[in-house]
Amino acid sequence: MSKKRSVYVFAGTLIIAAVCSIGAYAAQPRMENGLRALEIARAELLAASRNKGGHRRKAIELIDQAIIETKMGIAVGAMNR
Repeated sequence: MSKKRSVYVFAGTLIIAAVCSIGAYAAQPRMENGLRALEIARAELLAASRNKGGHRRKAIELIDQAIIETKMGIAVGAMNR
């Protein structure tokens, strides 16, 4: 795992922990559906063959970033309710 990815995973974990500690979770079906779609897309890319000229790897990195941003959006939405 790259250092940059590790930082993103750590940041995402902190945000999820913060949301859980707040105790109030506002339903955000569109954000939650988007998050699930990103997670499915990531799994599909991981299952794809590796010879894609680096584009598969870059797509996975971008999806990882999108997952973190989506989780952060969910956290902010929960705090603003």
